[in-house]
Amino acid sequence: MHYLLRKLLFYVAACWAALTLNFFIPRLMPGDPVDLMLSKLAVKGPVSPTTRTAIEALLGTNSDSSLRHQYVTYLQQLVSGDLGTSVAYFPTPVSSVIGQTLPWTVGLIGLAAVISFAVGVLLGRAAGWRRGSWIDNLIPFTTMLQSVPYFWLALLLLFLLSSTWSIFPLNGGYDVYTVTPSWTFSFAKSVLYHGTLPALTIVLSSIGGWMLGMRNMMVSTLSEDYIVTAEAKGLTPRRIRSRYAARNAVLPSISGFAISLGFVVAGSIVTEAVFSYPGIGSALLLAVGNNDYALMQGVFLIITLAVLGANLLVDLLYGFIDPRTRAHS
Repeated sequence: MHYLLRKLLFYVAACWAALTLNFFIPRLMPGDPVDLMLSKLAVKGPVSPTTRTAIEALLGTNSDSSLRHQYVTYLQQLVSGDLGTSVAYFPTPVSSVIGQTLPWTVGLIGLAAVISFAVGVLLGRAAGWRRGSWIDNLIPFTTMLQSVPYFWLALLLLFLLSSTWSIFPLNGGYDVYTVTPSWTFSFAKSVLYHGTLPALTIVLSSIGGWMLGMRNMMVSTLSEDYIVTAEAKGLTPRRIRSRYAARNAVLPSISGFAISLGFVVAGSIVTEAVFSYPGIGSALLLAVGNNDYALMQGVFLIITLAVLGANLLVDLLYGFIDPRTRAHS
């Protein structure tokens, strides 16, 4: 119980610090969202003080109030679930924008991250167990793919598999001409078809890191005394590999996966930009370009909660996988 309480208090403090930075950082950026809103509304000529005050109140950027007052108002709105109104998608509320874009990012980036982690760990386990095998010889190639700039790999796959050989579509999350978003098989088929190439790019660019890390940890773990003891007891190689070597070697990878899984919510901005994918990363790019404080804060809030939640979950899971962490906490 003491271990759990310490973890919860730490993450509550971390969440408050992240929310505070989330409030101040967008306001340090140059530009005025009110002027951008007026330009979007095609306002010509002088604007009355009443109109400007009304727009400032709508966007939550009242220049007459102090930052302290705006900060308190920001926290009160968070508690009530009000994330404000988006400038980039005016007059849509930020919560609606996030609700529309988040499922696309979680579905694509999240599934691709899970696949790359699972396949990379399994291949790394096999490579570490059978050093010098053909699986072990794949590691230089997979690490080379990881070192290639991501946008270059995405553009190369687009050129080969979409432009040259027309296997996959060039952009979009689904075929907007033949299907409409709904819980139907045709829509799901279109989403899978459009998401295959972006997911393949993510898997190819990230699987090398998981594979190399797991392979090195397997090699290090196999030299430990408890592995020698297990072999001396006459345990089967399969049991030694799965219950003794792999279980301990995978612990650092689980920690890294928690961080990457948390950042899934942020999406891969490059992925969504290259493939014109309608995820939360594209919304964040548009928000930055329009000085959309409310949308930027809403996206950063989701990212913060996702990262902290994923790390808390893994910290608690770590205590069950490796009881030594609880003993020293």
